[in-house]
Amino acid sequence: MRQKVKELILLIGLSILIGTGCRKQGEIVSTQNPTVAHRAVQNSEVKPDSYVVQSWYNLMMKLITETPGHTPPIAARSFGYAGVALYESLVGEMPFNHSLAGQLNGLTLIPQRQYGNSYSAIPTANAALARIIRDLFQNASSKNLNRIDSLEAANNTLHSGQFSQQIIERSRNYGRAVADAVFNWSLSDGGNRAYLNNFPADYIPPIGADKWVPTLPLFQHAMLPYWGNNRPMVFANNSGPTDPPAPPSFSTSPGSAFYAAAYEVYNTSLQLSAEEKKIALYWADGGGTFTPPGHNMAITLQMIRNYNLNLYQAAILLAKVGIAENDAAIVCWRAKYVMNLLRPVSFIQAYINSSWVPLIGTPPFPSYTSGHSSFSGAAAAILSSEIGDHISFTDSSKISYGFAPRSFKNFNEAAQEAAISRLYAGIHYAFDNVNGFNCGQLVALNVEHLNW
Repeated sequence: MRQKVKELILLIGLSILIGTGCRKQGEIVSTQNPTVAHRAVQNSEVKPDSYVVQSWYNLMMKLITETPGHTPPIAARSFGYAGVALYESLVGEMPFNHSLAGQLNGLTLIPQRQYGNSYSAIPTANAALARIIRDLFQNASSKNLNRIDSLEAANNTLHSGQFSQQIIERSRNYGRAVADAVFNWSLSDGGNRAYLNNFPADYIPPIGADKWVPTLPLFQHAMLPYWGNNRPMVFANNSGPTDPPAPPSFSTSPGSAFYAAAYEVYNTSLQLSAEEKKIALYWADGGGTFTPPGHNMAITLQMIRNYNLNLYQAAILLAKVGIAENDAAIVCWRAKYVMNLLRPVSFIQAYINSSWVPLIGTPPFPSYTSGHSSFSGAAAAILSSEIGDHISFTDSSKISYGFAPRSFKNFNEAAQEAAISRLYAGIHYAFDNVNGFNCGQLVALNVEHLNW
């Protein structure tokens, strides 16, 4: 997948899609309307291969933002299953790649193509993504469900004159059949329709001086306490343990490692520079945004555009990042509810300064490990492997949220900034961030070790 930058693919997204930071390094490319977009494709002004993929993932960003209950682990899950459905629908056209059936945990059966090469990749991918996204966002608004239908129909017109109607229908039916098989696989992982019950009332958190308690500003019940019991996509420990080591032993003594970590959060908050505050807010990705997994996916989409990846290359990259984000969420949430470690705000108010508050609101789940760090570490490891580990880039994905773009020397530098942003924000200890990042990288290594 490593290659020199070719021509920039213009972001020709439909007007229904949100902007996800389409840039060729420092240059922002405006979204075009559907008529211009389709004419550009028909006139071969741009290479169309990955347009369908980009349009669907852009719509997923919008759905995550606007659909109730699609919190970060659930968003990561959606990216995981969408990526598998896309990849499996196209793998029959990639002679050097292999199906993930029999490799992913519990995925045993994917429909096989019955007519050799008598399929078209773009209608196949379009149908697969339309079907799996409908399934994953069943509680979307009627307006957004209509947008799914509209996007599928619009994409169907892009290349309708290039193939016989028989091939197009066969391709669409195959894409749907693959998506159905992947969605049926998803039903038994423990996360199905969790967007309807992020805060299960039957969960009773353990009690103790070191244990998590609801925190300001909303004092919400524990979010997704059982998520760590979900089935990961990749069998555990293909390349080594992915679960983190235990955090420092809890102690309220000023000479202890734990007290020092909590005091670091407190002291850092008192001396935040303007740049550190900007970093904390840039990576917050809280409610009403595309979430931390969505932020990583937006960066991935930017790489697809910047490097002009074709449909097959995009499918491989999106599947790898999606699977890694899904499994990073499970590993992270397992640690959270095994340790049930109290948040910095709880410790600091109890033992350092009772009136202290963090820069941003503390999320409603235990501290160890950091979700941001886990998600970002996993995505950075995949992108480093697939695109390059010395690739500088400018992340422009937050322009629509009012943030200026940020530039990085490589993917790990961006991920490490995302991790330390949680210290600056006052909501994570440093060891949450370091060990979360490391676990995310190990999860990604497991993904890369599959027989792709």
